[in-house]
Amino acid sequence: MAKVPWILAALALLAGVLLNLFAPEPYMGLPLLAAAPLVAGATLTFRSALAVVCVTCVVSVALDIERGRPATPLFVDLAVVGLIGALALGVNRLIVRQGRDLALARDVAEAVQRAVLPDPPAEAGPLAVAAGYTTAQAEARIGGDFYAVQETPFGVRMIIGDVRGKGLQAVAAVSVALGAFRQEAEYAPTLDALGRRMDEALARAAAGSGPVISSEGFITAVLAEVSADGEALRLMNRGHPPPYLVHEGQLVRLDPTVPQLPLGVGLGDIAPMATEPVDVVPLPPEASLLLITDGVTEARDKQGAFYDPVLSGRLGRRFTDPEALVEALTKDVGRWTEGDHEDDMAILAVTRRRPPHAT
Repeated sequence: MAKVPWILAALALLAGVLLNLFAPEPYMGLPLLAAAPLVAGATLTFRSALAVVCVTCVVSVALDIERGRPATPLFVDLAVVGLIGALALGVNRLIVRQGRDLALARDVAEAVQRAVLPDPPAEAGPLAVAAGYTTAQAEARIGGDFYAVQETPFGVRMIIGDVRGKGLQAVAAVSVALGAFRQEAEYAPTLDALGRRMDEALARAAAGSGPVISSEGFITAVLAEVSADGEALRLMNRGHPPPYLVHEGQLVRLDPTVPQLPLGVGLGDIAPMATEPVDVVPLPPEASLLLITDGVTEARDKQGAFYDPVLSGRLGRRFTDPEALVEALTKDVGRWTEGDHEDDMAILAVTRRRPPHAT
């Protein structure tokens, strides 16, 4: 691919030479000669583009001399080629500067993303932990998907969520949500209480700093808690795609018994629920909890069909390592979409480690 710009510039130069030498008298190859510096300026380094400009000027003069053109047309042709060459060099400098600015902006965006969404710990209590994040576009490194894992007095608590938005506004909402989770996960006695406290924190942020969370920028999330001994898994789904339990080659979707609204929606307008909105599921040794965002379930193939981890069948094998599970799911979604992701995709997997004394 690196040779393509050189080939294009050489072809333009060659075509200009051939037209000057063999075309009928009314036709000249000057436009194609002038195209060679333009191609070089837009695609090559400054020094390479300067070399192409100089060669093109020499070729223009040589062709006019070979055809016996008077001095005035010769200098006019040279001036045209030289002026276009100078413009091409100016364009080259602008492209290089914009490339540096874009690279800097991407680095800053990645630093912001990493600061807001650091990698989770590899181990937490009885769990091994792994996570993956895939952006829809390589140029857009800031998204609204997030996850966190934290050891608390109540067990290992985790969250995966999705802010309905992009860019810096989404990052602001992610920062508020993760800050509220990390703070309240240490003190809220139940997942239901944790969800309510996060609602309150999001409402305070929206009231104090503008529309951080709006009706179009709510947060869907799954809150999970694994007991200190690893036996019990508690789940609360706030309008998010259901997680999956992966064990002994089986993949089971854990749909919520009591569906709930997303975080930050309708706070204070809804009476407390009579039914406990938390589901309790046993977590056997070496079983994994797979939490995802809608970038997974809404991934489409070329025919527009949605991806389904259960129907895919490629996750129907034993996974004792959460990192292998995250990698397998990421590759399977990439295969399904043929690399054409339309939305960011976050994956969080935790696996209950087998106790050392167990066989």
